[in-house]
Amino acid sequence: MQEKQVKEITNRDVDFAQWYTDVCIKAELIDYSSVKGCMIIRPYGYAIWENIQKELDKRFKETGHQNVYMPMFIPESLLNKEKDHVEGFAPEVAWVTQGGEEELKERLCVRPTSETLFCEHYANIVKSYRDLPKLYNQWCSVVRWEKTTRPFLRSREFLWQEGHTVHATAEEAKEETKKMLNLYADFCEEYLAIPVVRGEKTEKEKFAGAENTYTIEALMHNGIALQSATSHYFGDNFAKAFHMTYLDKENQLKYMFQTSWGITTRIIGAVIMTHGDDHGLVLPPNVAPIKVSIIPIGKNHPEVLEKSYEMAKELKLLNIECEVDDSDKTPGYRFADCEMRGIPIRVELGPRDLENNTCVLVRRDTLEKTEVNLEEAAEEIIRLLVDIQDQMFLRAKMRRDDMTKTVTTMEEMKTLAETENGFIRANWCGKRECEDKIKEEVGVTSRCIPWEEEFTGGKCVCCQEEATQLVYWGKQY
Repeated sequence: MQEKQVKEITNRDVDFAQWYTDVCIKAELIDYSSVKGCMIIRPYGYAIWENIQKELDKRFKETGHQNVYMPMFIPESLLNKEKDHVEGFAPEVAWVTQGGEEELKERLCVRPTSETLFCEHYANIVKSYRDLPKLYNQWCSVVRWEKTTRPFLRSREFLWQEGHTVHATAEEAKEETKKMLNLYADFCEEYLAIPVVRGEKTEKEKFAGAENTYTIEALMHNGIALQSATSHYFGDNFAKAFHMTYLDKENQLKYMFQTSWGITTRIIGAVIMTHGDDHGLVLPPNVAPIKVSIIPIGKNHPEVLEKSYEMAKELKLLNIECEVDDSDKTPGYRFADCEMRGIPIRVELGPRDLENNTCVLVRRDTLEKTEVNLEEAAEEIIRLLVDIQDQMFLRAKMRRDDMTKTVTTMEEMKTLAETENGFIRANWCGKRECEDKIKEEVGVTSRCIPWEEEFTGGKCVCCQEEATQLVYWGKQY
């Protein structure tokens, strides 16, 4: 096994939380700010977000969605129109009470989410069934006054996208909600190599003001669950509160049906915790800002540097993002830095390699080295990038599946939760008191009612009465 080159990172199995923070800092993804609870996303971290944004934006537009931008301030009277919604967000809201030297007549909320703004807008612009559906999305930041913060996972201001759509019928809105949840799931698995469980939240865990909340749940390397994206069906709850009506084909006044869905920069935290190792970040090639780092070795050999830049030019012509690290640092330092930043492939090229017309390719996910002919290097890099992406997903899925266990009694559930982390599959009767008791006595919460697994009956893990659903439970971030 290769000796660990970056000594500053805490071992992942010794202190996972500190390891995570070390990677965020040492890989130069973030820095801390003087604004408590907020983070500075550094260029490398932001480049990862840009790739996520670019890919998702393309997928949104392929499904007919358009980007808009809403104000960041919400009048208190507007926020208060939907009772359940405002109660759900009240503890996390930041308020503006003064503008310049003037005290505001009405407090302004710094948006924690934008449902109310979209509702007001849709009520103004939709008059007829001909105006429907409206499929809008916005990329922005939101503020939630979190008590405990951690880079990417929870911060008081974070970046996200929030889709908000309105439809003529409940059926159309429900179809939209599930379609977007599947879009997120496909994105996570195909682009980020993160396997997810698709499902519905329980009544207790659903979004404030929603009739149904759908979620994708991922399992981090330490067995803790991370809610990675959500999609909400609101029915006509907001429509009634905001007088969102339209004239149908029979000239009858009807309420619109609404959805919202979103994913945030916490998904970068999911990438770190799903794939990272004791050498640092490990990025799936699809999302990596730099896919190949070419490291020339030998200061007094200009022909090596020339060949390195020639290779970089060839790779860029093939649309493979790459860099040449020709800094004056030692080869060992540059190798470690490349590993820390999670660059999928490292190319090592020295005078002896050049004499032999070869170079060494090192894949980041396994640290496996391969010597290849220089004329075949580009072709082998293309093949390796595909294989790394595929293998990272398969390894993460195998680990997730190995950490998913089934129990039938509370004793089994308690023992499992005390001894190891992971998803716990257990039947549930659907009663809130059982869900609350499981959280209190076992220390796990319901993650979702899975879509892709058929419920075959059985007893509730808590009360041993007839169950109505299979539920995934787990500890969560």
